[in-house]
Amino acid sequence: MNIELIGLGKMGMGILKNLSKKRKYTIHCMDINEKLKAPAEETGAVFFPTLSELLNTRKAEARVVWLMLPAGELTNQTISDCLAFLKKGDTLIDAGNSKYTDSKKNEQLCSEQGVHFFDVGTSGGVDGATNGACMMIGGSSEHYAAIEPLFKDLCVADGVLYCGPAGSGHYLKMIHNGIEYGMMQSIAEGFDILAHAPYDYDLEAAAKVFNHGSVIRSWLMELTENIFRAPEQLDTIEGVIPSSGEGQWTIEEALSLKIAAPVITQSLLFRYSSESKDRTAEKVVALLRNQFGGHAAVKEAVK
Repeated sequence: MNIELIGLGKMGMGILKNLSKKRKYTIHCMDINEKLKAPAEETGAVFFPTLSELLNTRKAEARVVWLMLPAGELTNQTISDCLAFLKKGDTLIDAGNSKYTDSKKNEQLCSEQGVHFFDVGTSGGVDGATNGACMMIGGSSEHYAAIEPLFKDLCVADGVLYCGPAGSGHYLKMIHNGIEYGMMQSIAEGFDILAHAPYDYDLEAAAKVFNHGSVIRSWLMELTENIFRAPEQLDTIEGVIPSSGEGQWTIEEALSLKIAAPVITQSLLFRYSSESKDRTAEKVVALLRNQFGGHAAVKEAVK
C-alpha cells in the first residue's frame, strides 16, 4: 500500500517510523521543514518539501493521504488543497486532534468529490505513534474495511475502534482528552499535598507504589514516577500549562447537552489561570480582604 503522509512533527514522525517497520508500505511524505528530510529518508520514505510536489504525480492505484497536522485552519486548508489533486475513490485521513464539527464539514467536501474521508483520534503520545497507538475512527462504514488493516498495523492489540460516521472519531478523542485533563489535574493536586505534608515522603516511591496493584495505577502514574525520579526538572520550568483546545471543546459539548462536568471544567480553568502573568483576579481578592477585614496583602518582591 502506498501512503502519502503530510506533517512530520513529533506525532507524524512517529507514524512514519511505525509504518516503516512493517516493510509493506511505500511511504512518500511532506513537511515544509526541510531539516526533516534526512530523518525521514532514514526510514526509507521519499521526502517532498511541498504539497504539490508530493501529490502532483498520479499513482495508478487509489491513493491514501494521511494528515498529521495541528487542528484548525492549517488542517482545514490543507484538506482543501489536497482535493485539487485527489480523485474519486481516493482516501484522505485526518489523524490530528481536529474539532469534530470541522471533520463533518471536511467529510462533506471530500464526499462531493468522491473522496473517502476518515477522522481519526490518535492517543498514546509520541511513543504510541511510534510503537503502537490507540485510534478512534469515524467515516463511511462501507469503505472502512479497505483501510482497517492500516490502522491495525499502527495500533496495539484492541487499540482500534471504528466509531461511526464522520466526526465520531474526533468526538470520542475530544472526550478522551477531557478525561485526561481531569486525571492529570487530580494527580498533580494529590502530589502537591504530599509535597507539603507533615511527613517526608519519597514522592518517586509513592508514585511507584500507587502504580503497583492500587486502584489508581496507570500510565500517567508511571510518568509521574518518572518526574520525581529527577525532581530537579521541576525547578527548570514555569508552571504554565498550555491548553490546546480539546478540554474546552469537551466542556462546550457538556454545556450544550446540559451535562455537568465539574472536574474537567475546573482542570481547564486551572490551566487558564496558570497562563495568567499579572494575576489581576488574585490581587483584587487580596485587596478586597485588606479593605473589609484589614488582612495584610503580600507585597511583590522588588526585582
